[in-house]
Amino acid sequence: MSDLPVVVIGAGPQGLAAAAHLRERGLEPLVLESGDRPGAAVAEWGHVRLFSEWSELVDPAAARLLEPTGWEAPTSGYPTGAEWVEEYLAPLAKALGEKVRYDARVTGVSRKGRDRLVDADRGEQSFTVHLATAAGHETRIEARAVIDASGTWRKPNPAGADGLPALGEAANADLITYSVPDSQAPGRYAGKHTVLLGAGASSLNAIIELDRIAQAHPGTTITWVLRRGTTANTYGGGEADQLPQRGALGLRARAAVEAGRIQVVTGFRTARIRRASDGATDRAVVVSEDGRELAPADSVVVLTGFRPDLSFLSELRLDLDPTLEAPRKIAADIDPNIHSCGSVQATGARDLAHAQEPNLYLVGMKSYGRAPTFLAMTGYEQVRSIVAMLAGDVEAAERIELVLPDTGVCGGSGLYDDPEAASAGGCCGPAAPALLSIGGSASVEASSCGTSSGGCG
Repeated sequence: MSDLPVVVIGAGPQGLAAAAHLRERGLEPLVLESGDRPGAAVAEWGHVRLFSEWSELVDPAAARLLEPTGWEAPTSGYPTGAEWVEEYLAPLAKALGEKVRYDARVTGVSRKGRDRLVDADRGEQSFTVHLATAAGHETRIEARAVIDASGTWRKPNPAGADGLPALGEAANADLITYSVPDSQAPGRYAGKHTVLLGAGASSLNAIIELDRIAQAHPGTTITWVLRRGTTANTYGGGEADQLPQRGALGLRARAAVEAGRIQVVTGFRTARIRRASDGATDRAVVVSEDGRELAPADSVVVLTGFRPDLSFLSELRLDLDPTLEAPRKIAADIDPNIHSCGSVQATGARDLAHAQEPNLYLVGMKSYGRAPTFLAMTGYEQVRSIVAMLAGDVEAAERIELVLPDTGVCGGSGLYDDPEAASAGGCCGPAAPALLSIGGSASVEASSCGTSSGGCG
C-alpha cells in the first residue's frame, strides 16, 4: 500500500496541518473537503474572536511549508475565525495545491473487499473512501491510512435536555439558530427578545455579542437558560485561566449579567418549543420538563455543544467510549462526568488508535466526541504524533511535545451538570509531586492530581 495516499478528511486546521506533516515526512496526502474552500466550517463563525493567540494557532510543520512562499507568521494577537482562514488556512491550502480537493464529501469509509463483519486479513487491506461531489458524481479512492479531521460543526446538539430534539424543535426551525450571533448583523435580535440555551465558550461568546446588541439597540432583551441549578463555574476560570482571553470571556459575560442586561434562568431542562402568534408575529415559547414556560422569544439560540458524525464510518470497527463517542483510551481524561478540571493531557497516536482498524485515526474536535475542552494546539500535537507513527518513527510518535494550559476551573469529581452534587475529590484536593515521563527517556517533576480513571488525568 506504500503507493497509496493517506486520505485526510476535512481541510480545517487539523486536516491541513496533517497534510503538512505528511508532506514533510515524504508521505502522500490527499485532503478531501466537503466545502468549497479551506476552513469552510471556520468561515461560518468567522466573526467570533478566538481565545488562543496566533502562536497557538499555527502548526509548526505548516509554518515550515509556508515559509519558502514568503508567508510571514502572525506574531501576536487573537484572530477572528475569518482572519484565521485568510491569514493562515487559505495560504496553507494554496501551498498544498492539488493535494486538497474541494466539494468532495466523504459518504463512507471501509476496507477493500471487507465489510464490518469480515475478520480475514482485515488490517492488511487498503481503505476504500467513497465520496460524492457537489454535482452528484460518485467515486471511490483507495488509501493506506485515513485521518478523519472532519470536526463536529455540522452536528450541533439539539435543544432537548434528553439529547434528542425538543418537541417542536424541527417544526419551529425558522425561529431557532445554532450559531453565535454577530453584533455586526443585529437585525434578527435588535429590539427583540432572545433565549439562549447552553453553557461553555460558545455561549459566553453569544452573551457578549447579544449584550453588544442590547446596549446599541434599546428594547433588546436576553434570557440565558442553564440546565445547571447554579451559575457556579459557568463563567470559567477568569483570571486563573492560563489562556487569558478564555478567562476574559467569562469575566465579560459575568459583568453583563451583574449589570442586569442578561436574565439568567437556572435548573431549566428543555422539553418543548412551541409557537405562539399574536396574528402579526410568530414567537417561540420554550417549555421545561417540569412545565415552566419562558416568555415568548423572537429567536432561540441553541449552543448546547456538538457531537461527531460517525455515520460514514459505520463499516469500520471503531474503539469508542460509549458515553463520549471519543476514542476509548482518552475518554477518562476528558469526560466531564469524571472530573471537571481545566487541564487534560496531550494525546498521541497510541491514544487515538483503533485496535481492529490499524492506520485509522480520528483527530481534532472529532477525537473529543461530545467533550467540550478541545484546543487547536491539542490537534496539532495529535497529527504530529500520528504522522510520525505512519512514517515509522515510533520514538517521535510517543514523545510528548505539548503541555496544555489550565482553565482555572475546578468543580470536583461529581455529576456533570449538577455541581451541587460534586464531591471534594477529583482535581480540587492537594496533590503530591509525581514524575511524568516524556517520550520514554526524560522525566520531569509534575503535580499530578489523579489518574486516568479520575481526577485531572
